Amino acid sequence: MKLVATFLFVTIGILAEAQTKTTQELDKKYDGLSLFFYRNTLRMLNQKDDPAFDELIKDIEKMRFMMINKAESKFTDTDFKKLLESYKGESYEEMMSGRAEGRAFTVYLRETNGNVKGTVILAKDDESVMVLDILGKIAINKIPEFFNAIDNSTDIGGKIKSFMSDDDKKDGEKAKENKASSDN
Repeated sequence: MKLVATFLFVTIGILAEAQTKTTQELDKKYDGLSLFFYRNTLRMLNQKDDPAFDELIKDIEKMRFMMINKAESKFTDTDFKKLLESYKGESYEEMMSGRAEGRAFTVYLRETNGNVKGTVILAKDDESVMVLDILGKIAINKIPEFFNAIDNSTDIGGKIKSFMSDDDKKDGEKAKENKASSDN
């Protein structure tokens, strides 16, 4: 019985460590799209049975994807800078930053004894902030390929596009309301 209790305690500890506190707080503070993926879920995304995709996700235990509409959530550049500092406060080190396809990317890694235990990838553009909080690792040079795979997945890509188009519809409705009230 003691062994079972110890196993459960260790398992719960590992699961609690699966997401950063920063990502958890971000999800509480800002309304947006938040999706969880486990290794098996990620494998199901590989609808074309692409061996390169399987290789891409082989070291991912669990992943949380978040997308926040900056305008709707009033997420500012100052908030983004605080977010970056908060990840650093959790022993994540910035490994890479750059731009691709109109997005600024920042990649953070947390290592223990030379092994990557966690990866956080942040991407922002004029409209949104995206966070991939990964228990495990992904090859840094494969990050753009990973984002493309997520974008092109019919399930996830559809949810993301739906989330963004819902925001566009809301913005359009607000603009119509503002125009109608200004016409009166």
